[in-house]
Amino acid sequence: MLEDHKRTTAYYRAIVDNRRQFEGKVVLDVGTGSGILAMFAARAGARKVYAVEATSMAEHARNLVKANQLDNIVTVIQGTMETVELPEKVDIIVSEWMGYLLLRETMLDSVLVARDRFLKPGGAMYPSHARLFWAPIKAQESAERKESFDRVIEHWEWFLLDMKNLYNIDMDVLTHPYIAEQKQNYLGGGEWADVHPDQVLGEPLASTTLDLHRITIDELKAGVSGEGQITLKGHNPIEAICGWFDVSFRGSPENPVDHPIELDTAPDAEGATHWGQTVFMLQPPLHPQKDDKLFVRFAVFRREDYERLLRVQLETRLMPSGDGMKKEFGVD
Repeated sequence: MLEDHKRTTAYYRAIVDNRRQFEGKVVLDVGTGSGILAMFAARAGARKVYAVEATSMAEHARNLVKANQLDNIVTVIQGTMETVELPEKVDIIVSEWMGYLLLRETMLDSVLVARDRFLKPGGAMYPSHARLFWAPIKAQESAERKESFDRVIEHWEWFLLDMKNLYNIDMDVLTHPYIAEQKQNYLGGGEWADVHPDQVLGEPLASTTLDLHRITIDELKAGVSGEGQITLKGHNPIEAICGWFDVSFRGSPENPVDHPIELDTAPDAEGATHWGQTVFMLQPPLHPQKDDKLFVRFAVFRREDYERLLRVQLETRLMPSGDGMKKEFGVD
């Protein structure tokens, strides 16, 4: 992640370019990892930085802080935000909590716990805001994944015959759950991708903005959802829906930044972030006509069986220009 210069530079600029907001302040770095953000805050003039890390990486962070002669400012604490104690409230919380499709791994929960426990009234979150984006794309992998799925199902059918003919065992009772599992593996799940801007077939649909100063853990658990129409750039087949996010560093209303910074993970011809984008294949693809619009409804929430992973529901419908009738749809 440190080699992801788009990511690391955005944090560097958000902190160091806003030196006036950090000078003399107390800062908390949640999930400090190597301690890089804590050291940025110290270099920006923070009076004190508490760098909290749950794993044994905390020891390496201490060594890095000391090697950079910042141990008089930065204190590394190993523990979780739910259990650690700090000797004082903080003016600013910095954290790089984002996962794939923004919310995977649910680290944002710990950031919000830190906010509620330790942030002074009027204190600032870095980043302060976040959004999800969705756009239709062309993706040749859609046909390839469908072919792979068909081969797996054909192999299963031959397997059933072999088991019956060779051993007189009827395995057909497992056909339905097996097909459901393989359909999820090959056709239903999201997949990391480095999408080129030329693949994007319409203007992205943005979610409502998540305000990190206000949102609650209960609201996060309820999921992020929305809907809207996307204006298409042409009438190429829509083979997949692509999701990504951005975060903004604006400070708080009481302590706004002098230089707002955005970290965007959109398809980029200059190179991807390590998050890339998350692609959901449509089977079958949608086939728009001239002037059609694409209606998208989305919901992103935690998996019931393992909350660090996400469930994503996507509904897509082609809307003919003029009469507004739903012409074609796909549910992923």
